[in-house]
Amino acid sequence: MWAKYYASSDYPWGWTTDEAEEWWQLIDRHWGTERFWEANSTVVDPAIRRDPERVKAWTRYARLSASPGSALAIERKSRETDIRALLKAVSVPTLVMHRTNDSNERVEQARYIGDQLQNARVVELPGEEHAPFAGDRERVLRELQDFLASLQEEPELERVLATVLFTDLVGSTERVAALGDRAWRELVEPHHAVVRGLLARYRGTEVDTAGDGFFATFDGPARAVRCGRAIIGAVQPLGLDVRAGVHTGEVEVINGKVGGLAVNIGARVAGLAESRELLVSSTVKDLTAGSGLVFEDAGVHELKGIPEQWHLYRVLDVAS
Repeated sequence: MWAKYYASSDYPWGWTTDEAEEWWQLIDRHWGTERFWEANSTVVDPAIRRDPERVKAWTRYARLSASPGSALAIERKSRETDIRALLKAVSVPTLVMHRTNDSNERVEQARYIGDQLQNARVVELPGEEHAPFAGDRERVLRELQDFLASLQEEPELERVLATVLFTDLVGSTERVAALGDRAWRELVEPHHAVVRGLLARYRGTEVDTAGDGFFATFDGPARAVRCGRAIIGAVQPLGLDVRAGVHTGEVEVINGKVGGLAVNIGARVAGLAESRELLVSSTVKDLTAGSGLVFEDAGVHELKGIPEQWHLYRVLDVAS
């Protein structure tokens, strides 16, 4: 369990460069062979290494799941992961379990994650096994059952992690005044059709169409960013310019309506964008590491009505 791949001065429990290189070399040379599970005493679960039958089973599993090149590419992509900024936004009850002498990840990482989450229960289990299905599995199941039993249902309120996208037509008030209501409506209708088509393409859910803009949710930040960029480009042939903003956080779903602080942050981020510009929060940037998205620092900003300052980034390019 970790929130950041590499160790740093403010997160000393991640991988060092030497540890990561050793792990990557093991994947590159031995992925899909029994040697992979037997060779590395730091990363591979001790319970697997001590059981020849499990070594064979996991060797077959690895061979069927990915080639050595694919496994190495996936692991190297993870090195950019840093979700620390997201943790404080999660307020749903969370159970964090970690074995005290885990040979793969240090228990301090679980303690850190538990401290950052708003409503977490941290349980440290004895043992050195990394996988939850190794070691004292009965204890793991018992802790999970006790946690689930302690939760109180809130039928009218549901919190989910989502990415919000806000778009807004630039200069719409002036255009309405110049064109008149009817002509403007004839211009906006194809805009709405284009936006809804792109939302469907990128699996977004339209929540609201307020005036000349759209509010939509996505289950992945990279798709939301790509959708936002696609919308900006697609409406330009219509003679329209759009600005957009994206943020990821925990939203509240009440009677089918989406709201909460994350929604307000997304709207404020979009409001700071210039014409044909897409701004994202630092949370989105961190969560899309390795996705091919290219960002430029847009500075630290005060968001009206939102606590603290927020670091924003401008999307420069979207890889196909």
